[in-house]
Amino acid sequence: MSSIQIGDLVIRKSHGGDVIFKVADIYMDPAGGKPLTVLKGMHLRLLADAPVEDLERIDAEHLRNEIVRMEGMHNESLKRVMMRRSLERENFELHRSESSKKYDFFDLPGRVLHIDGDEEYLRMCLKTYGQLNIEAVGRCIEETKQPDAVIGLINEFRPDILVLTGHDALIGSGKKSFKDMNNYRNSRYYVEAVKKVRTFEPDRDDLVIFAGACQSYFEAILGAGANFASSPTRIFIHAYDPVFIAEKVAFTPINRTVDVGDAISASVTGIEGVGGLETRGKFRLGLPKTPYK
Repeated sequence: MSSIQIGDLVIRKSHGGDVIFKVADIYMDPAGGKPLTVLKGMHLRLLADAPVEDLERIDAEHLRNEIVRMEGMHNESLKRVMMRRSLERENFELHRSESSKKYDFFDLPGRVLHIDGDEEYLRMCLKTYGQLNIEAVGRCIEETKQPDAVIGLINEFRPDILVLTGHDALIGSGKKSFKDMNNYRNSRYYVEAVKKVRTFEPDRDDLVIFAGACQSYFEAILGAGANFASSPTRIFIHAYDPVFIAEKVAFTPINRTVDVGDAISASVTGIEGVGGLETRGKFRLGLPKTPYK
């Protein structure tokens, strides 16, 4: 039996070590009797299968370099968001009426319900929502069960923005049809969940939805009623992509539509990984700011 164990951080030799994975499970191939693994992307929302013999553990230096690279991307995204907000507030203050300048406004951004099939990713995302000053509630629910759970959670938390994500992938080998739902690991569950939500709340501006993960069936998810989805070119998306899309919606004023290009460029992956539709923002200003909060 191979020395590869559940929990190990590995790369796939056949793919040139392009993605770092954590080994989520090891099982015996019922056909060939060889050990196979289920792999979960370390920072990419990808679930993949691979034979144990194709895997190679990464060393500490490789892991350290990957963490530094990914944290750098994350921090750069946070910096861009905060810079954008600062400029928007400066512009707002510049155009305030003299009478309103006697009072301080308070911010009320949109609230997020984030349902994620991966507990580690959910923790990472909730931490980032906190850094972005967004009220967010998270629940870890595997992709197959999200359609059954989503309406109850919306009733409980009444969010402005719903995120449905986790893992996904194109499956099988050889030439694949991107229009065949059977070629996607979890896209059908995102589609089903979005459809259920739209029977409950059909207005895309009243409840904004981001749905999908790596290589998801973008067109089907949008067609089901999502505002934003992955993945237009079937590439891998980053764990934080849904967060930065949600942030742009949460902090765009309700009297404006979200600039789709700006929202997509605010994500880590960009336009090849996420896309969407014109959507009204969820940000409100309140007056006056009291000393009791």
